[in-house]
Amino acid sequence: MTELKPSFLGKKGYALFSAIFIGTLASSVAMAAEAPAAASSSDKTTKDAGTMTVEASVADADKTMTSGYQPLNSTTATLTNMPLLDIPQVVNTVSDRVIEDQHSTTLDEVLNNVSNVVQTNTLGGTQDAFVRRGFGSNRDGSVLTNGLKTVLPRSFNAATERVEVLKGPASTLYGILDPGGLVNVITKRPERTFGGSVSATSTSFGGGTGTVDLTGPIEGTNLAYRLIGSYQHEDYWRNFGKERSSFIAPSLTWFGDDATVNVSYAHRNYSTPFDRGTIFDLNTGNAVNVSRETRFDEEYNITDGESDLAQLNAEYRINNQWTAKFDYSFSQDKYSDNQARVMKYDAATGNLTRRVDATQGSTQRQHSARFDLQGDVVIGGLYNEILTGVAYENYDLLRTDMIRCKNVQDFNIYNPSYGSTGKCTSVSAADSDQTIQQVSYSTYVQDSLYLTDKWIAVGALRYQYFTEYAGKGRPFNVNTDSTDNAWVPKFGLVYKATPTISLFGNVSRSFMPQYSIASYIGELPPETATAWEAGAKFDLFDGVTANVTLFNINKNNVLYTETINDESVAKTAGRVRSRGVEVDVAGALTQNINVIASYGYTDAKVMEDPDYKGKMLPNVPRHTGSLFLTYDFHNVYDGNTLTVGGGGHAVSRRSGDNGEDYSLQGYAVADAFAAYKIKAEHPVTLQVNVKNIFDKTYYTSSIATNNLSNQIGDPREVQFTVKMDF
Repeated sequence: MTELKPSFLGKKGYALFSAIFIGTLASSVAMAAEAPAAASSSDKTTKDAGTMTVEASVADADKTMTSGYQPLNSTTATLTNMPLLDIPQVVNTVSDRVIEDQHSTTLDEVLNNVSNVVQTNTLGGTQDAFVRRGFGSNRDGSVLTNGLKTVLPRSFNAATERVEVLKGPASTLYGILDPGGLVNVITKRPERTFGGSVSATSTSFGGGTGTVDLTGPIEGTNLAYRLIGSYQHEDYWRNFGKERSSFIAPSLTWFGDDATVNVSYAHRNYSTPFDRGTIFDLNTGNAVNVSRETRFDEEYNITDGESDLAQLNAEYRINNQWTAKFDYSFSQDKYSDNQARVMKYDAATGNLTRRVDATQGSTQRQHSARFDLQGDVVIGGLYNEILTGVAYENYDLLRTDMIRCKNVQDFNIYNPSYGSTGKCTSVSAADSDQTIQQVSYSTYVQDSLYLTDKWIAVGALRYQYFTEYAGKGRPFNVNTDSTDNAWVPKFGLVYKATPTISLFGNVSRSFMPQYSIASYIGELPPETATAWEAGAKFDLFDGVTANVTLFNINKNNVLYTETINDESVAKTAGRVRSRGVEVDVAGALTQNINVIASYGYTDAKVMEDPDYKGKMLPNVPRHTGSLFLTYDFHNVYDGNTLTVGGGGHAVSRRSGDNGEDYSLQGYAVADAFAAYKIKAEHPVTLQVNVKNIFDKTYYTSSIATNNLSNQIGDPREVQFTVKMDF
């Protein structure tokens, strides 16, 4: 194998980055030193020369983020702990209570509750992959854990506490991202009081999952621990396959008077079907007329792998106004897979041409680090929440032996017979050693300026320097080798019409560097996007948070990948536009009734391109919607509680590929649940969830490049869970 070229800044890059870093850090330290210290944690700091005041409390960092179904605060949008009404951008939160009631087992199920977020190409059901406001793909870096990028194929697990979705461009604080937004998975942390739970779930598909969660203090120290583990062994719902996984996540937190340090680790072993779904017939525009359970591959279509995530989060309160934070994450994913892949479909006979492929040895690694200095200071009589920081990211992918065999016509969808074609062992030298290396260095500054008791301005700017290196083959062919930098601004404005209603608007930029493993693309400029949004946020009924938003995104230099003669070819579209409206609601209507609901409209299409002008973007529906309601019956018997609920989600028609050659039909799926909690020294909850009540056949996403791979939604499933808290 050819030695891989390391990524580096170069002398000019280092000099520029160092100057910005030193200047930013020096000015921040000077401000921290000169800022007057607050008299006590309960004193009020004047935001302006008028009457408005704000608490400068040490406890601000521990604000409650959710209350039942209702989101209250978020750190995802600004990296500071701001009330949702003060943020000039949309953040939607799916709380732990929603996740528990719906018994969500995947990130897809969680995000069904959020407007304009839908599934896209999942790489045969093995990867998280989402379109947000019209943009997104698998491995696009948009799914974070605790605010840091990872390479985890599946980010939702037993350690998840809640999920926050930041809509719109987020490159100013998070770097390289598509402009549709990001998904931030927030994990559970150790607590200083003992508690925990143990649960077991059985599924109508066969098999089930067991989970344990323990937390508490370590006596005689300032330490607290948490240990979370789960084991899954379930039958796959199609005609063969198993879902197996084991997960363990220990974490430790040290609580000091002015500092907190959290160290966490998570390891997952997994074996999952590599299932590319079904075929759509281009003549009829529908899925082929066979049972949805019939697979067109082989029993060896499996992905086996393991993933690791280690994170360090440290926070030090310098004084009542300034806080320093350091966050670091290391993640890796290693897997191998096999697949009999459909290459061609004969509509007249039902015969398939398949090719046996495999990846033997794929390793992805990601280092992400960020140092932030946050300050709550008064400058010129105005209150400012200042954030300044530096960030480093290093992404590395290597797929060693790529197995490729010849195309064979060996399967008929109407008379399926398995086992005629075995695994392939032929290593393709030209396709092996697939490599991506990406390194970036950034510095950024943000100010949330409270102009009056009604007006809040948020401005931010990021400078990012990055290198890209990619290619494949033996001998190695370099197809991407570039160095570039970007300035990424953001500005937003909030008007607090009342204490419970705010109007907001923002304009922002994002960028995504171009790279290609398979085809030489030279030093193409990054994809860039400019977006604006405007809307209103509400706190209703003293328990419900809602938003209404209009958005428009223009993205340039869009990179497409097409399969031509069995080879991947990189192409660019001149400009793509996405615009639409969103409505999201979450919270408690009464003491007994909880609701989470959403509606989204997106018009996403190619505006400039010789081949695709006017075409809809694949996997982007015009309409998405969801509604889920619950009712708590308190003191049903001897203090016991019964909670019942139900609802569903719906998605309209979507283009199946770049050329709109076929469409995935719209669908609506209904779910329901009932949970009975027995009051005791160790409360026990018995819960039944019925998903896809009416056993709807529907299609969640396509591969986007052809009609041969389309994911099928799960049929009706009944889950029964027993959980004991202590």
